[in-house]
Amino acid sequence: MTEVKKTAKKAPVKKVAKAAKPEAKAAPKKAVAKKASAPKKVVAKEPAVKVKAAEEVKASVAPETTIEAPAAVEAAKAAAPVKPATTNTAEINLQEMLELGCHFGHQASKWHPKMAEYIYAQKDGIHLFDLPKVGELLEAAKAYVYNLAKEGKTLVLLGTKKQARDVVKEAAMDASCFYINARWMGGLLTNWPQVSKSIKRMEEIREGLATDKYKGYTKYERVQLEKEQIKLERFFGGLRGLKGKPDCIFIVDPKKEHIVVAEANNVNVPVIALTDSDSDPRPVQFVLPGNDDAVKSIKYFVDHIAAAYKAGRAAK
Repeated sequence: MTEVKKTAKKAPVKKVAKAAKPEAKAAPKKAVAKKASAPKKVVAKEPAVKVKAAEEVKASVAPETTIEAPAAVEAAKAAAPVKPATTNTAEINLQEMLELGCHFGHQASKWHPKMAEYIYAQKDGIHLFDLPKVGELLEAAKAYVYNLAKEGKTLVLLGTKKQARDVVKEAAMDASCFYINARWMGGLLTNWPQVSKSIKRMEEIREGLATDKYKGYTKYERVQLEKEQIKLERFFGGLRGLKGKPDCIFIVDPKKEHIVVAEANNVNVPVIALTDSDSDPRPVQFVLPGNDDAVKSIKYFVDHIAAAYKAGRAAK
């Protein structure tokens, strides 16, 4: 009897334990399945929303990159110099100008009071220009030059100081505009008929030496012609092909080139000038306050003006 009781007691315990175990295991499986299925639905929806949002952002930020409208892309690129700079572009330009030293003016003791509106502060006896204002003025000058080139009008880049000679010549040749980098010949604007004769003479000598026009001349006479050509090339080489008075002049350092500014005002030719703090800005129509002594600063302003003129010619 004792054995039977023991077995009877043990049997239900084992069955209950076995029956309880599957139920205990089955419950967490269902819970796990429900938990696993829930995040799957959420994950499936999130990428679709993100992709749509990313596509909308891309479409709003850069619609010109789409394949559907290539003409709009070309029009936007061509009109880029005319449009005012966006916030990001202005910040990049200001940072670049700061790194190149465009904000340095002249010594405070030699400043011109009329330049006060363009000066931000004074440090170590040197004036510092207000770069945000300089950026706005540069954009306005670029827009004017762009429209000038688009209408087929002429521009002359002028820089006779040592720091600006090579910069002006390279930029002018790249933009296919006229330049003067040696010396301004007095009367070039006010006495154009005489200057045009000198340019014509230069072209005649150049063609004659390249051909057999002066074949019967003596050696001495040919040497004299070569010397005359070198002299004319130095002063008028950058004006080859100019048929009349230029429609606009860009000047580096209007204080040094005050004769040019005076002549331009007499014949109503607009002047764009890189103006330091020691210059008078009143005779200049488009003032670009900036450092006109550093090569990097000069190159920055000259390249921007030349690029605007080049873009205008391309748009024409």
